[in-house]
Amino acid sequence: MSRFLARRLMQAVISILGVTALIFFLQRLAGDPVLLLVSEGASQQAIDALRANLGFDRPVLVQFTEYMSDLARFDFGQSVVQQVPVVDIIGSRLPYTIWLAGVALLLALGIGAPLGVFMAMRRDHPLSRLGMGFVLAGQSLPTFWSGVLLILLFAVTLGWLPASGARETQSVILPAICLSLLSMATFARVTRTAVLDELSKPYIRAARAKGLSMGQAVRRHALRNSAIPVISIAALEIANLLSGAVIVETVFAWPGLGQLTIQSIAARDFPIVQAIVLLGAFVSIFLNLAADLLYSAVDPRIRLEGGN
Repeated sequence: MSRFLARRLMQAVISILGVTALIFFLQRLAGDPVLLLVSEGASQQAIDALRANLGFDRPVLVQFTEYMSDLARFDFGQSVVQQVPVVDIIGSRLPYTIWLAGVALLLALGIGAPLGVFMAMRRDHPLSRLGMGFVLAGQSLPTFWSGVLLILLFAVTLGWLPASGARETQSVILPAICLSLLSMATFARVTRTAVLDELSKPYIRAARAKGLSMGQAVRRHALRNSAIPVISIAALEIANLLSGAVIVETVFAWPGLGQLTIQSIAARDFPIVQAIVLLGAFVSIFLNLAADLLYSAVDPRIRLEGGN
């Protein structure tokens, strides 16, 4: 187990270093980033002053060394527009995004996975066909369109829930539902496929022959063995929830990182956008590492193979 963990941690560290370096050099290859930050018609003196203030007038290798050193201290620089540390700005918005994504993940897993199990066990049931229709709709509707429909129905027509903002606890309900729909449909589809695959295997038929009901065979055997693809897709879906929050937070005026990203791009606040991109990359790498560790807990064979 220690070799498996050390190997995965080393891969995660290499990935983080690679992504960090890639983001740094890509922004330089795209051209002078200072020209993206200054307003139109800015004088050459203003451009040179901003370039010196941001350190872009120094050699690239010196910039990269200082860049990595700052990241090691969790220093993402200073906002060009607000003139405050980027860490403080992100820190004030991050709890809202975590709250929204957390509620959306609970909805997606709590509804999608059981629905997938039901559709696998009752393939010919009318509710199973209805569930497949929901899966197709959930994976087809654009997020911004489902958000508008939710606002029109529950906020405007029925008046049950707030349409935007985060002033009340129930304000999270509509954006969380909107954000969870695609992931909910994905969990249902993947769970259904995984459980159906397990139900077709000989050990399930042997368990049924010994007197276990279909529900008992699924609970005792099939669920654990079908968990690996669900865990794999869960790591991807959490990352998708965070990226999808950009659209959802904009539609519902939710004050999280997604809304901050759009505002920073519009204001050309480059250090904030760079920090959010880095944060998203780090989260994705961490989620993949966590998924690897969960694989080994669910199926010890993976741990043994990884340790060789």
